[in-house]
Amino acid sequence: MARTKNETWEWIKALAAALLLAGIIRFFLFAPVVVDGQSMMPTLHDGDRLIVNKFSYIIGEPNRFDIVVFHATEEKDYIKRVIGLPGDTIEYKDDTLYVNGKKVKEEYLEAYKKKTKDGNFTYDFTLLEVTAKQKVPEGQLFVLGDNRRNSSDSRNIGTVNEDEILGKASFRFWPLSDIGFVK
Repeated sequence: MARTKNETWEWIKALAAALLLAGIIRFFLFAPVVVDGQSMMPTLHDGDRLIVNKFSYIIGEPNRFDIVVFHATEEKDYIKRVIGLPGDTIEYKDDTLYVNGKKVKEEYLEAYKKKTKDGNFTYDFTLLEVTAKQKVPEGQLFVLGDNRRNSSDSRNIGTVNEDEILGKASFRFWPLSDIGFVK
């Protein structure tokens, strides 16, 4: 009888430790996210399920072209691509991105741009025109959805405070046909 109680107690401790560890991992390191909407097509699709690496920005800074998840409102998180870092100037002209006056290639959009037959994929704008700022402010990021014609992003909501970033979208686990690292 004593052995059964001891074994039960050991199982309870093991399960409690596993739940605690899972909670720590979920809260501090990784979280599942579901893509809601078409704003990141063709890279991500509505309903895709991703793992967001929360740890990535605890030890480092966001990089240009990272796909990040952030609190857009109290009720809603957005997933977008980092285009401008603090201190950058941003301009789009003739469907070409310029960062700090230099042309920057967006390879992840090339195939999608070729399918666009009725004008530019991304309309012309400057950072000043859409945010009333010359440069991306310190502690802020300028983000865009990959589906530039159908995305609520920094052109509409302004720059994003780095403190609102939940993490970097690292891995797609659903649908199984698209499983792999997010680029």
